[in-house]
Amino acid sequence: MLLYTFRRLGLAVLIVCLAMLLLLAAIHMVPGDPAGIALGPRATPEMREAFKVKMGLDQPFFVQYFNFLTNVVTGDLGTDVWSNRPVATMIGEQLPHTIALAIVGLSWSILIGIPLGCFSAVHRNSLLDKFTGVLSVACIAIPSFIVGLYALLLFAVELKWFPAIGAGDSGDLGDQAMHLVLPGLAVGLGWVGYLARFVRTSMLEVLGENHIRMARAYGLPTRRITYVYALKLAILPTVALLGVGVGSLISGAVFAEIIFARPGVGKMVVDAVNTRNYPIVMGGVLVTTMLFALSTLISDLIAAWLDPRVRQGL
Repeated sequence: MLLYTFRRLGLAVLIVCLAMLLLLAAIHMVPGDPAGIALGPRATPEMREAFKVKMGLDQPFFVQYFNFLTNVVTGDLGTDVWSNRPVATMIGEQLPHTIALAIVGLSWSILIGIPLGCFSAVHRNSLLDKFTGVLSVACIAIPSFIVGLYALLLFAVELKWFPAIGAGDSGDLGDQAMHLVLPGLAVGLGWVGYLARFVRTSMLEVLGENHIRMARAYGLPTRRITYVYALKLAILPTVALLGVGVGSLISGAVFAEIIFARPGVGKMVVDAVNTRNYPIVMGGVLVTTMLFALSTLISDLIAAWLDPRVRQGL
């Protein structure tokens, strides 16, 4: 287990390093002069050159990459171009909002997707199974920003059940929870379909195994067989999928943050891209990539701890 942990940890570090390398390459490939776009058309050549020096854009590509990684190791994510505040502090202020949104979205997908997949597997090839299959595919196919827009129009504007924009009062947990319902639904609805289809497939495999047949032969209740014995085994592959889901929800929260005017890392990075504020872009993408790699690592370790065959097959 220790060897498996080190290997997975090394893979997570490699993923983060490659992601930052690709991001830096993408920044260099963006058309236009970053200094001219950031400072405006009235900027003098001296101002543009000073801006490039301040941003480190006057150095070679791999020197910029090495300097960034070196600063990350020491906990320095750079300084905001306009406010001169540490990027790490700014991300720390926005990150709780994004994490809370991802957790609510994941809760939506777990509470609906797993029972839906179990129900579909128990009623295999029935009319209800076909209906849940169509419903699952529909949840996967509808983009999250479309769900967010229609949820905003229906439940906030038309019915006025939930607040439309913002994150709620900082001291009122109930108000903050109400502001998370619709954005969480928009972020997590797609993963309802993924979980439902994945759990259904896994449940069908487990329900056909010998020990499940033996339990039926002994006359155990169907509900106990399904939700105690079968689901306990069928949920193991889902643990790994949930790790990927957490990372995807964090990175995909940007649409909900923009539509519902919520604070968060995603919205902050989008605003920084528009102003060519590269320290915030690099820092924000680094943090979200690390959270993605961390959630995947944790889910893989949990799956390996629950099922030794996972780490033996590495």
